[in-house]
Amino acid sequence: MPSLPAPLRHRRRWIVILARLGYTAKGVVYLLIGILAALGAVGLGGDNVGTKEALAHLARQPFGSLMLAALVAGLYAYAAWRGLQGLFDVENRGRSLKALGTRAALVISGLIYASLGWYGLELLDDPHETTGGAEERTAMLMSHPGGLWLVAALGMIFIGVGVRQSWRALTASYLERWRRQDMSKRQKDLASGLSRWGLAARGVVFALIGGFLLAAAWQADPGQAEGLGGALDALAAQPFGPWWLAAVAGGLLNYGTYCVINARFRQVKVD
Repeated sequence: MPSLPAPLRHRRRWIVILARLGYTAKGVVYLLIGILAALGAVGLGGDNVGTKEALAHLARQPFGSLMLAALVAGLYAYAAWRGLQGLFDVENRGRSLKALGTRAALVISGLIYASLGWYGLELLDDPHETTGGAEERTAMLMSHPGGLWLVAALGMIFIGVGVRQSWRALTASYLERWRRQDMSKRQKDLASGLSRWGLAARGVVFALIGGFLLAAAWQADPGQAEGLGGALDALAAQPFGPWWLAAVAGGLLNYGTYCVINARFRQVKVD
């Protein structure tokens, strides 16, 4: 894969700013999701939503267009940063099989957030713009040759991401990329605790989404698929559901906080 072009090497400061804006925007999205889910868990009128629905909710608020425009800019910044990480290896991960897999995942992540940013642009034009849910998107995939296998593969990918997020929570591997020398002991302890909870909660939700996709592929029924909001609904429907939902909603809030911590303290290396 290509190395970082010379013009970009002379713009390290701007790339760092791009990354920090991107992490902040991603954090805001998850903070919105967590707040809405937490309000629903305690009966205060919230809702279980995914990333696109969170943007739609923001667009309908007072000054929503202004806030959404800023968020969209941040989402595109995050997509660009992921592209630089994956395509140009700005953090010097290397070309081992593991590194190439990580870099490919970073590019895919960038494409996902670029798509989310595009949806935000559509909302700026029409705040009541709707998008197809998980069932509709899964049905579209299944309509193509080999679609069932593709849906099953996506399910495995979501489960893999969920397991990886939970493993990061368990091992606290995220600490390796923080500028801990710039943090007080109290900051480190608090940030680490919130990040563990956040990563674990996101891991649970992603594993649930993957399980729903596998069920949809096994039964050839797109109605079995659920996105993030549907996964939260499924948790709420279990015994002690409100407690489960409150724990995961708090975790998603903390995942948003983790992203904001990354915006402030993550080492952003541009080689």
